[in-house]
Amino acid sequence: MLSFGSPFISHSPEETIAKGRELAQRLTPPVLVLLAGELGSGKTTFTKGIISGLGAAEENEVTSPTFTLVHVFQHRAALDGPTAPASSVSPALKDVKNMEYAVAPPLKIYHVDLYRIEGFADLETLGLEDALSESAIVIIEWPERFSLRSDWPRISARLDHLEGDSRRITISEPFLSENGAIKAPNRP
Repeated sequence: MLSFGSPFISHSPEETIAKGRELAQRLTPPVLVLLAGELGSGKTTFTKGIISGLGAAEENEVTSPTFTLVHVFQHRAALDGPTAPASSVSPALKDVKNMEYAVAPPLKIYHVDLYRIEGFADLETLGLEDALSESAIVIIEWPERFSLRSDWPRISARLDHLEGDSRRITISEPFLSENGAIKAPNRP
C-alpha cells in the first residue's frame, strides 16, 4: 500500500517498479513528479513503474534519458474502457462515424533527466515550457536543477541506495482529491 511521508524499503528492482506502479494509479494530470536521489539510487527504475503503470510503455521500453534529456510517452485511453463498444459510448460522442470506441485525449508523460543541465540556459533548450502548457504528467530526475515556474501540483520522492538492491523510497504528502488521486487544488 502506498504510504506518503513514511519510508518504504524496496529489496529489489521489481519492488521499486511495483511502488512506481502504485504511485501511477494515484496520478492525475497535470502533475510534476520530482525524483531526487544520488546516481544509482533507483530513480529510473521507479519511473519504469510509473510509466508502465500508466499504460504508456512496457517496463523494458523505459530507459534513462541521461543523454537525450527528455523521453516522451503517450497513452490513448478509451473513455469507457479499453474495448468499449460503440453502443456504450456517451450520447454526446455518438455523432462520430465509424467509431469502434471513443477515446480520451492522449495522455502525455514526459520523463526528464536534468543531471547534465548546468544552468537556466541549458534548461530552456529542453522546451519544457511546452510540456507544462498541456495537461501531462512530467517526471523529473534531479529536480534540484529544475528552475522553471509552474503552479502544477507536485509530488516528490526521495530514493536512497542502502546496500545491494535495497532502496529507501520516501514519497511526499501531495494534495489528494476525494478519490485519492493526486491533482491540483481548486483555485478561485
